[in-house]
Amino acid sequence: MPSPALDAALADIETVFNGFASPTEIGCERCFDPEETAYLRTPYTRVPADLVRRFVFKVPDHFEDHAAVMRRLLPQMARAMADGSMDVAWWGHGLTRVDWHSWPTEQSDAIQAFLTAWWRDALASPEPPHPVTDVFDCCSAIAGTVTPFLADWIRHPVADTHLVACARRWLADLLADDLPLTCGFDEGNEAAVAELQSWFARNAPARLRARGEPDLAMEAELLALPYDDRWTHPYWYKPSATN
Repeated sequence: MPSPALDAALADIETVFNGFASPTEIGCERCFDPEETAYLRTPYTRVPADLVRRFVFKVPDHFEDHAAVMRRLLPQMARAMADGSMDVAWWGHGLTRVDWHSWPTEQSDAIQAFLTAWWRDALASPEPPHPVTDVFDCCSAIAGTVTPFLADWIRHPVADTHLVACARRWLADLLADDLPLTCGFDEGNEAAVAELQSWFARNAPARLRARGEPDLAMEAELLALPYDDRWTHPYWYKPSATN
């Protein structure tokens, strides 16, 4: 079950974005039937779940008013993201393609609060609906930054178990100075890589060792070194017994 904070954030999304529509929307006539696009023009009507996903991951030029479409879909979209019924590990989520930070404060605050609550809920859940790697990926892409989600990665047994899974998935890319996130950023990839590397080097080693992962801990420590020094480090030539 979602946490009270996530329930509250979803309820706020539903309140703030209730009744939005894109009144003149005709959509891409090659991708959508007229009766499908009609949902976008009609407020207070539920959109079929499979159609929500198709709308969310289409590029903006498929719509007359992409921002209005995102507002129209947000209540169902956020709920589907949180409960696991919408796949989120895809590049090009619609909220990454609108400047929602510039929307009226009530709207932008509701989106940010949802992302924060969704991420914290996933970290605290032993088996969240989506893998934590995917939730972090999607939240960071939508927010345009990894900073708040790294800051919220508290030290806790469940969160540290998720840290192990993320380290296994991400460290190879981070050691190679590559961004390990599927959704990515339109710009600022280098800054995101540097921030992830710095956070892992500072915060992850002790937590990974405490979870019985000395090799992952050592590789996280190597992120503090310049690129060439990482790969000439004795660790690679004298692997531990678990490597």
